[in-house]
Amino acid sequence: MLHTVIAFLPLLFLITYALKSRKMADAMVLATLLAMVLLYRQHFVTGLIDSMYAVLSTSAYQFSLCVIATFGAFISLMQQSGALMGFRDLLARVADTPRRTLLLAWLLSVVMFVDEYLNALTVTISMRGIADRNRVPREHLAAQANIMACCLCVTIPFTSWTAFSVGLISDFDLGFSDYLRAVPLMFYPLAMMLLSLLLALGAFPKVGVLKQSYLRVQSGGPTFEQASQTEKLVDIAEVDEDRVSSAWNAIVPLLSLVGGTIFFDNDLLHGIVIALVVQFLLYVPQKLMSVGDYFRHFFDGAKGMTTIAIVVGFGLMLSSANRELGLFDILINGVGGAVPAWLVAPMAFLLVALTVFAVGGCWAVMTIALPVFIPMGLAAGAAPSLMIAAVMSGVTLGYSICFYADAVFMTTAGTGVSNITTIRATLPYALTVGTLSAAAFLVAGERSIPA
Repeated sequence: MLHTVIAFLPLLFLITYALKSRKMADAMVLATLLAMVLLYRQHFVTGLIDSMYAVLSTSAYQFSLCVIATFGAFISLMQQSGALMGFRDLLARVADTPRRTLLLAWLLSVVMFVDEYLNALTVTISMRGIADRNRVPREHLAAQANIMACCLCVTIPFTSWTAFSVGLISDFDLGFSDYLRAVPLMFYPLAMMLLSLLLALGAFPKVGVLKQSYLRVQSGGPTFEQASQTEKLVDIAEVDEDRVSSAWNAIVPLLSLVGGTIFFDNDLLHGIVIALVVQFLLYVPQKLMSVGDYFRHFFDGAKGMTTIAIVVGFGLMLSSANRELGLFDILINGVGGAVPAWLVAPMAFLLVALTVFAVGGCWAVMTIALPVFIPMGLAAGAAPSLMIAAVMSGVTLGYSICFYADAVFMTTAGTGVSNITTIRATLPYALTVGTLSAAAFLVAGERSIPA
């Protein structure tokens, strides 16, 4: 019992402190320090330093750090060249009402399906000015972008997530075709994408934070309200609306970003580097900026992402510490093995969601959950596609409501809306759809298990 309490302490502290103080960076560092003390006791300083080195040496953080810094540079260059305002004016010709704005943002998310970072950042940066002009609360744009970024990466079968998952299930003689058969059974991500579309079209009621934000805007308030006690995780200069250049100065780099990402096996970092080169070749010859200005804006943008890069690093340290404290074993192995056959699919969905929420990471959970629940389901007679769908749906649910997951930080970077506010706006819908999805997995599980 004591071991279980200790395993959950850092997570409980993180949630409590973050919600009370609204200071995510402080909460993340303090929760990580608490985890280090619980793990290493009197040697926690050495343990903390070793954990820092371990995270810095992981490909996951190296990728995140490079993407965060270079995307900050990409955004800064887009702003300072006037390309962002030109692109906004082009999109504004189509998106001239709140409904059309959100619908266009939804469609852009679908186009940017290849990576959740690319999705969340590109859509929010491109659409936030139009959303402000058309009196759409930033909270709605943030919640929609976060939902779409989290859900598309598992339901579109041509992403790095899909490739990783197929590699894991191949150990059980399952392959890409089995993953494809699982997609229609991924109840949570499919339903959330549909729900976000209905919310964009005004065909579904707004509740909680979304309702409050619309009431604020309708009463003449701002579309974006920065809480005074919330720290700024991203420090990039505000857009100068008088600085306007051709929309092609945004379209060409964006197309090169997406094209480069797809061409290099869905590697976003390749896409960003190519886009930065394209920006140089576009902006300097047009005399939108000098070579010196290009690099000044490049470094200013990268520097503005420092806080969020540090927070993500501490998030990975906390995730690793939670695994060492036994949180994975408690949530998946400890509970997952004690359920009847017909409950395997809904239990996999809920336990994976809880685990992803608890640790703030997806790929490590998939590495553990798929090898645990697929053989458990096969032994019970459940269809492999149902178990794949249950695990991946659970991953999506946990990821979309975790306030220290990568995707929500990218959404924060693009909209300025705090990660906690974004999750609070998402939560009523996510919990409702999650409950209905669990019921759907229960029905599907009962039907798939032999009598």
